[in-house]
Amino acid sequence: MSIGNSPEADRPSVGAALQKARIGAGLTVEEVSTTTRVRIPLVHAIEQDDFSRCGGDVYARGHIRALARAVSLDSRPLIDQFDAEHGGRPAPTPAAPLFEAERIRSEPRRPNWTAAMVAAIVAVVGFAGFTLFTGGDKSDSGPVAAGDAHAKPAPAPTRHPSTIKPPLKPEPSDSAVAGLPKDKVTIKVTARDGQSWISAKDASGKLLEDGLLKQGESKTITDKKRIDLVLGNAGAVQLYVNGKEVKQVGEKGTVERLSYTPGDPQAG
Repeated sequence: MSIGNSPEADRPSVGAALQKARIGAGLTVEEVSTTTRVRIPLVHAIEQDDFSRCGGDVYARGHIRALARAVSLDSRPLIDQFDAEHGGRPAPTPAAPLFEAERIRSEPRRPNWTAAMVAAIVAVVGFAGFTLFTGGDKSDSGPVAAGDAHAKPAPAPTRHPSTIKPPLKPEPSDSAVAGLPKDKVTIKVTARDGQSWISAKDASGKLLEDGLLKQGESKTITDKKRIDLVLGNAGAVQLYVNGKEVKQVGEKGTVERLSYTPGDPQAG
């Protein structure tokens, strides 16, 4: 079904187009909700063009894509229509200077630390070699008391300079949340392959976390009963639940709604 070629006056709304396509596909709201993991009340609201419950335009676009895919509808005209009716998509240009600035700041640090470590190793090796050289000369040329046939030689150095290595810093573990209390649910979200939008609520609906997670950043969320999690750009996220990694959270650019309780990770 396509809505991009009809005149704008006769074009159905985004919600009406999704509802018509769902009915034409012979699907119920409950079946679409199960397929897309979009809650039933939210599916009803979107079909009535009420996007206020989506949590923002970014999540609304993700829900539109998911619902359109479930009813075999092209989502691109719907997204364009939604953007036209809600002020357009925000320009992504501010993100580029931010990431560029971070990249430029981080690059000069590596050569500085490397040069400092190399200089320290050279200094240690040079000092140890000089000590061995001068110590050997003194032991060879030093006088030995007459008649002392059992004079002890100078003690050999206990460690060779080549064995001296700088201490290595342990790398952080991806499963750092392992071993957490079993009577709580603990979620660790890391924006591994790009930035993500994260929102988390407890069983009573109280907001635990909400905001943008930049690439490389992590958030750890804990609750006694349940955590309802919404992930934007889910394919870029690495997710640990109660110390276990959740594989294939979603695809890049999609919005996933998940729910977890104490015990093994199991999507709600």
